[in-house]
Amino acid sequence: MMPSDPMILLSFVNTQLRDNYASLEDLCQRYNASPSDICSKLASVDYRYDADMNRFV
Repeated sequence: MMPSDPMILLSFVNTQLRDNYASLEDLCQRYNASPSDICSKLASVDYRYDADMNRFV
């Protein structure tokens, strides 16, 4: 299960992307999550997914 707080979610997702997953889609498959839901939640705190860096910035 993914954290619901946007700032904790940011830390969790970026750590997982750095350490375990080659893309946001890979991470979402593992956690049965929607990439658009994660992107929307993190956009609410001004973070966007950068596919080249494979992290939210």
